[in-house]
Amino acid sequence: MAQPQQSEGAEKPPLRVGMVGYAFMGAAHSQGWRTVGRVFDLPRQPVLSAICGRDPAAVRAAAERHGWAAAETDWRALIARDDVDLVDICTPGDSHAEIAVAALAAGKHVLCEKPLANTVEEAAVMAQAAEEAYGRGKLAMVGFNYRRLPATALARNMVAEGRLGKLRHVRVTYLQDWLGDPEFPLTWRLRKEHAGSGSLGDLGAHIIDLAQYLAGERLAGVSALTETFVRERPLPVGATSGLSAVTSAGTGQVTVDDAALFTGRFTSGALASFEATRYATGRKNALRIELNGERGSLAFDLERLNELSYHDGTEPAAHAGFRRILVTEPDHPYLDAWWPPGHGLGYEHSFVHQARDLVHAVAEGRRPEPSFTDGLQIQRVLAAVEESAEKNSVYTPIAV
Repeated sequence: MAQPQQSEGAEKPPLRVGMVGYAFMGAAHSQGWRTVGRVFDLPRQPVLSAICGRDPAAVRAAAERHGWAAAETDWRALIARDDVDLVDICTPGDSHAEIAVAALAAGKHVLCEKPLANTVEEAAVMAQAAEEAYGRGKLAMVGFNYRRLPATALARNMVAEGRLGKLRHVRVTYLQDWLGDPEFPLTWRLRKEHAGSGSLGDLGAHIIDLAQYLAGERLAGVSALTETFVRERPLPVGATSGLSAVTSAGTGQVTVDDAALFTGRFTSGALASFEATRYATGRKNALRIELNGERGSLAFDLERLNELSYHDGTEPAAHAGFRRILVTEPDHPYLDAWWPPGHGLGYEHSFVHQARDLVHAVAEGRRPEPSFTDGLQIQRVLAAVEESAEKNSVYTPIAV
């Protein structure tokens, strides 16, 4: 069995991590925890204590592959371990609430993948549990990793500095194509009882969080359309990751949306548009956001994640225009610990930065961002989108 990851900072107080789930997100989070203490000077040293999954052979293989010291097949056993200080939840949404509430009650810090839960009611229970745990010195954070890219963090700083002035428009799209084949099997991501929703919760949660984070304000209401293009799919056989599977005989009903399209209004009056789909043929992981303000504009494209496009609207028209900011300088967010200028980072680094920020929050005893309360607010936006779509796109205020 693999040994806990150590580094030159091993004399620092350890932060012993236990993780539930080992597939796509489990691998990404493992990369973050395994790497963060080797790159950043942290106040506590992450230790990969134990990983949990239901398949004994598969979870043992994941532990060996990703550097976890032990493997469990029951999340309750993982929470009960005295060598786990923080529980990282990388499971489908139907188990988030039960695991997170139990972990907080057991005196553990918690990191939970997005969206926080499958329903507003579950998210509210989680947020309340997190608030009570904070009074006991335990923290809870939601894993919206796209906040942690240097370019998006820089964009947030520029908006906060007033570079765009009063915000007028935000437009966001998140386009994938992995469901375009109607013979793709009915994995858990296509079943409401497990996933809560389809593209809306999977992709829409990301772009709602990113839009509100960059804008520095929240949505007040939405008007929405959703659609399920393929309503019956082949059943899978064996284990699935949600993004890949093998088909078997028989079919089942798709019970989530395939695409969501909605407009919204921020509390300031700025207008927003959102599109999330897993049917955009040729688009693999295409997230793009643009913000237009009275003094300038910013745009970010995940397929060019080391760059920002910025237009300074105060410059003379004769030489004004969008310019590229290459976000690789050591004074850009997170980059003082990485490579020389011009040497870009990738998707996996957002999970390293996520781990970094949470370790600092734990060491300092301060509320991490985004909190479970933030996750609850995003769950309310998702619910408003679904309600609007069910009512023929009627404008639906976001519950407070």
